[in-house]
Amino acid sequence: MSKPRKPKGRPVSGWLILDKPVDFGSTEAVSKIKWLFNAQKCGHAGTLDPLASGMLPIALGDATKTVPYVMDGRKVYEFTVTWGEERSTDDLEGAVTESSDSRPTQEQIRALLPAYTGTISQVPPQFSAIKIAGERAYDLARDGETVEIPSREVDIHRLTLLACPDANTAHFEVECGKGTYVRALARDFGRDLGCFGHISGLRRTFVAPFAEDRMVPLADLTALENIEDRDQRLAALDAYLIDTAEALSNLPHLAVTDDQAHRLRMGNPVIVRGRDAPLAEPEAYATARGRLVAIGEIGQGEFRPKRVFG
Repeated sequence: MSKPRKPKGRPVSGWLILDKPVDFGSTEAVSKIKWLFNAQKCGHAGTLDPLASGMLPIALGDATKTVPYVMDGRKVYEFTVTWGEERSTDDLEGAVTESSDSRPTQEQIRALLPAYTGTISQVPPQFSAIKIAGERAYDLARDGETVEIPSREVDIHRLTLLACPDANTAHFEVECGKGTYVRALARDFGRDLGCFGHISGLRRTFVAPFAEDRMVPLADLTALENIEDRDQRLAALDAYLIDTAEALSNLPHLAVTDDQAHRLRMGNPVIVRGRDAPLAEPEAYATARGRLVAIGEIGQGEFRPKRVFG
């Protein structure tokens, strides 16, 4: 029997909060980071379109186990809508499908925003990753098919008109929940205002729990390729990584001893003690000496691990 292959790359773990440039796909960005860090495993928490820039949280190694917690977090986008044209992709890439000479006033735009705040019903764009009968909607759209995509509820926590530089454009900021398509907001704004519209600029500035000041420009990372010494180069890159546990900062936290950490890593529960210890939590995380040990649940005086970390 042949021996199992060892994973290629380093077992490096942590989060990199990349400031993705325009015209760079999310999958392409992950591949670049994996190569730069010589990492065994790499993945991202929430796709950004190639025409969008901004925050793309990338998980390396064990941090990939915490991706779902970041995917579920709130997000903030700044975006620009250009009025007068609706496009097949709802952004600059697509062909013009509808047009109008009408332009909305600032008062009309502001009056519309309350209808798009709270829990709203939204139909994702034709060019989206939604699966229709097992096929991605964007694959069907590229083949010229128009498909019925069912609407779904999304949460818009905050929606602000930032500026109207001219009659043709408006700048917005939105704080939204998982699954929201900003391109669909632009499309629907245009339809409701009777002038049509599409996204002409999009930047993500926040993905909970990571703040904007944690973003690292790709150019800063690629500049380190000039360091000839491999160990020095990798050490300089690793300095940009954020501890895996930071992705879980919205969950209850439990500090455990080294002995308890060993038990948790073996898949065994530990007793929860202390006046301030949580009584019952469906999800919490445990650390030992500041290092992530496990994600689990608390109940009946015990922390029971579901996922463990080395």
